Amino acid sequence: MNKLGILAAIVFVAIVVGCFVTIPYYNVWQQEMSGKAEFAKAEQNRKIKIEEAKANLEAEKLNAQAEIERAKGAAEAIKIENGSITPAYIQYLWVRQQSNLNDKTVIYIPTETNLPVLEVSRNK
Repeated sequence: MNKLGILAAIVFVAIVVGCFVTIPYYNVWQQEMSGKAEFAKAEQNRKIKIEEAKANLEAEKLNAQAEIERAKGAAEAIKIENGSITPAYIQYLWVRQQSNLNDKTVIYIPTETNLPVLEVSRNK
């Protein structure tokens, strides 16, 4: 029993000494791995922001192209009309625009000139 107790004490002391030696190395390794993980996360976030910025730039370019095409269409329409916009054409555009109002209710009251009243002020 005496030999077994001495052997157990030696093993215990070896384990304690081993812990004192290895724990600082483990802490350094753990900090290094934590730093690498934070760096990888920051790098991924940076890449995501770059991709979002590229997508926004592409969307703005497409919006600009759409606006240019709309302006070309409007210029072509005016050119077809020989540069003159008649009151009847303005009335037609106003009526056509009413379909874009969705849930709003519009009441059309014709006037003597058959043009819509675009704005009415009310006194309360």
